[in-house]
Amino acid sequence: MNEVISETELPTIKAYLRWQLVSSLAGTILPKALDDERFDFGGRKLVGIPEQEPRWKRCVESTDGALPEALGKVYVEQQFPVASKEKALQMIHDVEAAMDRDIDSLDWMSATTKTRAKEKLHLIANKVGYPDKWRDYSKLEIVRGDAFGNNLRAAEFESRRQLAKIGKPVDREEWTTSAPTVNAFYRVSMNDINFPAGVLQPPFFDATQPDAVNYGHIGLFMGHEITHGFDDQGRQFDGHGNLEDWWTKEDEHRFTQKAECIVDEYAQFSVGDTKLNGKLTLGENTADNGGLRLVYMAFLARAVQEGIDLKKRSVDGYTPVQQMFLGFAQNWCSQWRPELERLVATTDPHSPSRFRANGVLVNTPEFGEAFGCKVGQPMSPAKACRVW
Repeated sequence: MNEVISETELPTIKAYLRWQLVSSLAGTILPKALDDERFDFGGRKLVGIPEQEPRWKRCVESTDGALPEALGKVYVEQQFPVASKEKALQMIHDVEAAMDRDIDSLDWMSATTKTRAKEKLHLIANKVGYPDKWRDYSKLEIVRGDAFGNNLRAAEFESRRQLAKIGKPVDREEWTTSAPTVNAFYRVSMNDINFPAGVLQPPFFDATQPDAVNYGHIGLFMGHEITHGFDDQGRQFDGHGNLEDWWTKEDEHRFTQKAECIVDEYAQFSVGDTKLNGKLTLGENTADNGGLRLVYMAFLARAVQEGIDLKKRSVDGYTPVQQMFLGFAQNWCSQWRPELERLVATTDPHSPSRFRANGVLVNTPEFGEAFGCKVGQPMSPAKACRVW
């Protein structure tokens, strides 16, 4: 960056900074002409979206970005009962217990590394639903009718809040996403998994539905995020989030050999004439594969505790295990425009949705057994990849 600045004339830098300011405020804040131009390139030309979302939705998104915990508090009160949080936590504990057992079964990990892996596993912080303490916005001035000013003041408030952290201990209770967010993630530098209330909603999670359905839906993501703590990036950080590679060289070599199978598998998938990048998507593909195995183990253990009859079929004719696999597959039901799918296949560390479903299931012999697939059929190949 220093080289670019030194080689660039001052008027160009000024124009660039002006553009960055205008671009960051385009949308619901600046006049419609600027908003339309921003969408025409970023939405219509780049990813093929024919028209913008309604303005009210974009205004809610803007508020969520500026006042995440003010909006989140209201959202939780209306949409996320305590019972849902308790059920989600119980599921996460089930998946973590499955990971503990899975570590014991690995033939490529040494005893020393297994001990460190379990130490890290038991230190994972589970952030579910919403923060225990809501942020105080009393010093932020919000003026009705002044969207532009409110946006700038909110940005300044957040900048000052971040700068005030300097020299102070890390706040491990802080949330970095809002409660209504429909997403889940793992943070290597904090060793925590995050499941805000927004993702703990139908169709991903419904406390009134059978365990088989919930474990297939949101349980997969719980296993996925936990696995990230032990993949090619997560293994470089210890249980406290410090940068420390705690694997032996032999373990690293054996892991790489196992992972190469997944690299090769996904590199064979293509979107039109664009093949997936098996190395770019390795971390997410490994987490998808490991996540399904963990949640399968967790569900079987929960079925024993709850006395679930795994042979009894539902009114739709499916066994609980089949329901779990169907829930997993339904996570990836989606419609993709060709422009977006090509963009994702080229640049995103996540594989397009259809490969996140079928690419995982062909590596899961239990899926073939549940649906009566014979070895050698398309969804039950003789050779399957497995890391976790």
